[in-house]
Amino acid sequence: MALMFTAKKLNLSSGLCSFLLRLGSPPAAEIVRELSCMARFASTSAAASETVEPRGMEAAEIFAVKDYEDYRRSLYGGITHKALLVDAAGTLFVPSQPMAQIYRQIGEKYGVRYSEDEILHRYRRAYQQPWGRSRLRYVKDGRPFWQFIVSCSTGCSDYQYFEEVYNYFSTEKAWHLCDPDAEKVFKALKEAGVKLAVVSNFDTRLRPVLRALKCDHWFDALAVSAEVAAEKPNPMIFLKACELLDVKPEDAVHVGDDRRNDVWGARDAGCDAWLWGSDVHSFKEVANRIGVQV
Repeated sequence: MALMFTAKKLNLSSGLCSFLLRLGSPPAAEIVRELSCMARFASTSAAASETVEPRGMEAAEIFAVKDYEDYRRSLYGGITHKALLVDAAGTLFVPSQPMAQIYRQIGEKYGVRYSEDEILHRYRRAYQQPWGRSRLRYVKDGRPFWQFIVSCSTGCSDYQYFEEVYNYFSTEKAWHLCDPDAEKVFKALKEAGVKLAVVSNFDTRLRPVLRALKCDHWFDALAVSAEVAAEKPNPMIFLKACELLDVKPEDAVHVGDDRRNDVWGARDAGCDAWLWGSDVHSFKEVANRIGVQV
């Protein structure tokens, strides 16, 4: 049973093997070679067997993940990663009210008559269009891009309306923290020696938003797309965060809510990555996986 699992697990974990090889240490190379040999032998054994027990395989997979995390703790002195990178909107904080509701409420006095459903539909369509004015959407304060989005979403091009909407989303009224235990968790991570950074596709309003939410001091660094001229999933933004923290990419894990931008982007940079809402559901769970009990 364990042999059959190994073959399956190896197929699912090419990223793990790549990570181990990148470490360049003899133990890492030995682990990869041993897994490969076991997988070849396991494939032969599996072919000779007609029955597979899914429950046993699931248990074995859980055991293998634990074994891998134990291996990382042996490398890093009791923790699995030296740095935690965190996405901002959708992971660290979320809108306090639906975007379409705000666009409609503020827009009523400017003649906006679309329903919230129609605004949302038009917003998504505009947001998915290629932004032809530059290779980045968020350049500095991102005003040209957001003016285009607000106008397309509501049919209103009144600049005063746009400014009111734009400024609203830089205040604490617009956002709230996802996890009420976040401050306690990040403090515990820092005390354990884990470095912290925000990695976000955002304009320059991110720093004022973090200050307004009283969480800017939780982090050692911020890698904001508007400031580093790279947007997720471009690996450059993750590499910049690691540079700011003075850690190697393989020493860091990124947590975010978007599989393409956060998980694939971070892994392309050589970081580990966990999907918020799937792999982890709270920052306490993140800390526990890293090896810090809160």
